[in-house]
Amino acid sequence: MKTGLPLAAAVLLFVACPTDATAQQQENYDYWRFNRDMIQHGVQAILQCNGLFTSERSLEQVFEDELKYLRQPVGTARGGDYEVDTARRAVTIGAAGGIPPMRAAFREGIGCVILAPDQTYKDIDGLPILELPYPDIDPAATSWPMGDLVDPSMDHEGFDHAALQAASDWAFDRPTLQQRTISLLVIHQGKIIHERYAEGFDVTTRTRTWSTAKSIAVTLIGMLVDEGKLELDAPLDLDWLPPAGAPESDPRHRITLRHLLNMSSGLYPVDNQRLEYATGSGLSYWAGASSVHGALSRALIREPGTNWDYENYDTILAVHAMKRAIGDDQAYLEFPRRRLLDKLGMRNTLLSTDRFGDFIMSSQIYTNARDLGRFGLLYLNRGMWNGERLISEEWIDFVTTPAPASASRGNFYGGQFWLVPDQRTDVPKTAFSTAGNRGQFAIIVPTHDLVIVRRGLDYGRQGFDRWDLTREVLKAFPGAARSN
Repeated sequence: MKTGLPLAAAVLLFVACPTDATAQQQENYDYWRFNRDMIQHGVQAILQCNGLFTSERSLEQVFEDELKYLRQPVGTARGGDYEVDTARRAVTIGAAGGIPPMRAAFREGIGCVILAPDQTYKDIDGLPILELPYPDIDPAATSWPMGDLVDPSMDHEGFDHAALQAASDWAFDRPTLQQRTISLLVIHQGKIIHERYAEGFDVTTRTRTWSTAKSIAVTLIGMLVDEGKLELDAPLDLDWLPPAGAPESDPRHRITLRHLLNMSSGLYPVDNQRLEYATGSGLSYWAGASSVHGALSRALIREPGTNWDYENYDTILAVHAMKRAIGDDQAYLEFPRRRLLDKLGMRNTLLSTDRFGDFIMSSQIYTNARDLGRFGLLYLNRGMWNGERLISEEWIDFVTTPAPASASRGNFYGGQFWLVPDQRTDVPKTAFSTAGNRGQFAIIVPTHDLVIVRRGLDYGRQGFDRWDLTREVLKAFPGAARSN
């Protein structure tokens, strides 16, 4: 068959002149959809398991509060395609035949651990566990802050009681139902001056910290830096994946601990690309993948230290560096308890791991308001506790100094702590805060000798503003010195 153009010319003409249909093609299909469905099951498995066996709340409460975060939870409190195994302290979300069922099981000293899709309850005994006795004290008979004994008759002075109550009402009586404050704790000069809980919660209730965990992680890492076992500005000794034939040729060896803690590693981003619940760290949080292998597998796409990018994997890499510096798996599991939690009296805090025994300290910690108050007091006291220095002042200065890569965006972030943005002029610039999804905040205000803890189970668009809360609480201290 003859044509008016040679075949090669016809092909060139087609490539050079695409039709309107091909020119308008767009990538709209969610190729991660099936991962998202599996991870959605895993999210519910972890939240439901921890809600029941770590927080010790009822199934009705868990569906009403913890699972409100989910758009389409499996089943209801009355039942559905899920199983609660009380004897094993485990849950399964989903049924065979479609989306893989996901399972999570409570482990002593750890909290709930997610299993891989191909694992069953038979694999529970192989999951990490931490059987470490607590210090021999009775919290109910030991005075705050080491214990929970607070004298209700103590007459606190130096603040406006009515203004503090108004700030508390501001926190609890939100204009949107999507913001649900479950606890508020205000500590002034080391003493609890206000404590309030929503119905269904009390002083013992542990809930997920989400990314407030990052501030606990950086504290533990700082202890090793203070000891000289880690260096802030030296290249990290990590086994990057895939391994290079000549390790020194891998540009990721230029990444330092400072870069990771400042959220400016330069590694390929995942969490802010709408993939947090599809791949990346989501697979370790919710689907049983190794948190470390995924973190080590990211490519370097920017010069370290030049771009701020909030990534769970940066924290996980820093925690992995901590593990390597400790050098022993059991010592690593015990390190947070022995060096921080037990010393502060944080006996209600559980640091969870993935199934490989690596701490997921970018998010997976369960604790209560008072334990976060103790943690905030450590920073308010510049690293001192009961006459012992736990972290150096130099480390506190590092975590509260703006990350250089955040300067163009308002200097709002330090080293795994959040700072008062440049544009805020209504709260002291020296204040700093932990922050976690669903409204988890421990706010330290050195100028007013204050720690403010707000725990939430927000959902939907959320948007609870910690600096607005700080502003409202500070109205109760009109005579206190202020410094910006």
